[in-house]
Amino acid sequence: MHPKTRVIVALDFPHEGPALNLVDRLDPARCRLKVGKELFTRLGPGFVERLQRRGFEVFLDLKFHDIPNTVAAACAAAADLGVWMVNVHCSGGASMIAAARERIESSLHRPLLIGVTVLTSLDAGDLAAIGCPGDPAERVLRLATLGKDAGLDGVVCSPREAAAVRSACGPGFLLVTPGVRPAGTDSGDQKRVMTPIEAVAAGADYLVIGRPITAALDPLAALEAIEHELSGT
Repeated sequence: MHPKTRVIVALDFPHEGPALNLVDRLDPARCRLKVGKELFTRLGPGFVERLQRRGFEVFLDLKFHDIPNTVAAACAAAADLGVWMVNVHCSGGASMIAAARERIESSLHRPLLIGVTVLTSLDAGDLAAIGCPGDPAERVLRLATLGKDAGLDGVVCSPREAAAVRSACGPGFLLVTPGVRPAGTDSGDQKRVMTPIEAVAAGADYLVIGRPITAALDPLAALEAIEHELSGT
């Protein structure tokens, strides 16, 4: 995979103005965009459509988790919106995932269906506190395997779990990794992080990167620096 196609820029902004200011400084041929709960709740589908009119493919990061019929309907709505990728929580179970996959199969532009395993902000202590003791990596692997069997195209996982998931789920299963920070940058609120080249070496297909690009004085130059780092992989 060419390094220019790996990066998904996280639009973690509270309002439309700053988000579009950033978007207009990027190149849709060199990255995709991730729209999460805050911007989508505030601005709705119209914001996604504005990004698409600028030529960007969109990862709609709403992490659906509900009864199967509700999640399937939500994923179908995302497909109708024309998004490139949509995600669900693997912890919603195999029936929920299978229902979502079935509903989007008939879509004119079927999005990639990706599962969320364990949030990269959680470590073993956090998981134990919510009644899920054990190694986060083991839980990621269990959820990824469940998701693949139920029809997911891939999963979101920390780059530190990518190699194990790749080994268990095979080369055709997509790995989307947040928790990626270029060397020398702050890890922010992510607890299980790697550099871009480390993440790709571990098996990641797509890298979700936010502040190292969005907070840079020159976002396109920051993206180009990441591409340069990846050019040897």
